[in-house]
Amino acid sequence: MSSPKMKRLEATVLRAMSEIIRLEVKHPDIYFLTLTAAKLSPDLSHLKIYYTTFNNDLENIIKVKTALEKSKSFIRTKLVHMVKMRKSPALIFEYDDSLLKGNEIEQGLKKV
Repeated sequence: MSSPKMKRLEATVLRAMSEIIRLEVKHPDIYFLTLTAAKLSPDLSHLKIYYTTFNNDLENIIKVKTALEKSKSFIRTKLVHMVKMRKSPALIFEYDDSLLKGNEIEQGLKKV
């Protein structure tokens, strides 16, 4: 379980990451991207960023993931300066499919 301090830091990181990606990352494949969650490891060495896209087809998801991976070092540098973190966590981008799963469950319930 995360402490309140860790949860605040994750929320701050999520806001900063959203701003960095929206305003500073200039990649044509990163558009209509929504960051849904940030999870820091207890030792602050790893940061998982969960995201979703407007267009949820597999080809688009792969394009966005590739673009994020290419921009990773730039984003990491900006994040450390913006949030003033002691450690520079390794970034791990994960597609958040919980919305899709929720929609599938909802459709299944409507059929019943």
